[in-house]
Amino acid sequence: MHIDPVLPIIVGAILAILFIGFVMRALRQPQIVGYLIAGLLIGPYGLGLLQDPELIGRIGGLGLIVLLFFIGMEASPHSLLSRWRLAIFGVILQVGVTIAAVWAIALFYEWSWSKILILGFVISLSSTAVVLKLLKDWNELDTQTGQNVLVVLLAQDMALVPMIIVINMMGGEEVATSELLAQLLGAVLLIGIATWVFTRDHIRLPFAAKLRSDHELQVFAALLLCLSLALISGELGLSTALGAFVAGLVVSSARETDWVHRNLEPFRVVFVAAFFVSVGMLIDVDYVRGNVLHLSLLVILIVVINTVLNAAILRLLGSSWRRAGYAGALLSQIGEFSFILAALAHTEKILPDDDYRLIVAVIAISLMLSPAWIGLCKVMLSHPEGNPDQPRTT
Repeated sequence: MHIDPVLPIIVGAILAILFIGFVMRALRQPQIVGYLIAGLLIGPYGLGLLQDPELIGRIGGLGLIVLLFFIGMEASPHSLLSRWRLAIFGVILQVGVTIAAVWAIALFYEWSWSKILILGFVISLSSTAVVLKLLKDWNELDTQTGQNVLVVLLAQDMALVPMIIVINMMGGEEVATSELLAQLLGAVLLIGIATWVFTRDHIRLPFAAKLRSDHELQVFAALLLCLSLALISGELGLSTALGAFVAGLVVSSARETDWVHRNLEPFRVVFVAAFFVSVGMLIDVDYVRGNVLHLSLLVILIVVINTVLNAAILRLLGSSWRRAGYAGALLSQIGEFSFILAALAHTEKILPDDDYRLIVAVIAISLMLSPAWIGLCKVMLSHPEGNPDQPRTT
């Protein structure tokens, strides 16, 4: 009997996720860490069960889209609108100070300006997937800190577009006028849709009421809502995840679409897990083993600096020290979109092979360790009941 060669891979991946998931649950660690370890175990640098990380990377990309769609459904449009100063000035300060810090370090190593900018871009982006997953699991997305962090993450996602343009220019690739116009059109479209949502207490989507009685059509309609704006956003040169988030905002304002969350939940679990597994598969175990001290120092340095920098910026923009410190810890890791920037710089031959492997390892390790660091900072900064947003009792 012929067996599809993909079937043993799927079974092995599910077994690894389940086994490590039980271990993480016993240790009271987030499932995100388990997904990353599972990817490391089954990937090309582990047991070699899956040799094509690009395949699961594409599935993981869909997971990121679905995750941002869910976050959009749970976000408060009015709360986001009230924090526009934090989004604009916070991210400008963050990226600018990060580049300045990298430049100060570069004085001792004589790095080129192109390398300084790339490292500054990479380090300044936090992980939307990790942070929002933790906030959602801990029921903290609707807190003041959760909303502040959400605004910063979305602004960082939007900053990805000019960063890509800068890297293309450094690589000698001329950015076509048509591409710039498409990105401008995409930005205007998404901002227009978001403004439409923000200015209305309730919107009505066509055919939503008619789908209430048909479960099968509800599933496809929900997927269409999630993926259509992501597709349009991606085609116009913007982040697909950003388009999915705006689609989620639209759904959140339409009361008759309460079935969307229920019907897409299984898809979210599977695809988000696949995303983090794909990140774990990128870790080159041999490279990490040979440079463990160097990598450890880099990850610790970046995580601590990002925590302090983001906390100081949020404090400057009005948060209390406790809230700012906790938000800084949440934003301390290097994000999944930094993989895109590093890969682009490597393709453009701005980053040599050794630097690219170093950056990939640092990003992956920071993602893996960030839940523990965030949990530690949460305990250190929190009220005895465990939430930094709760006031202290006297």
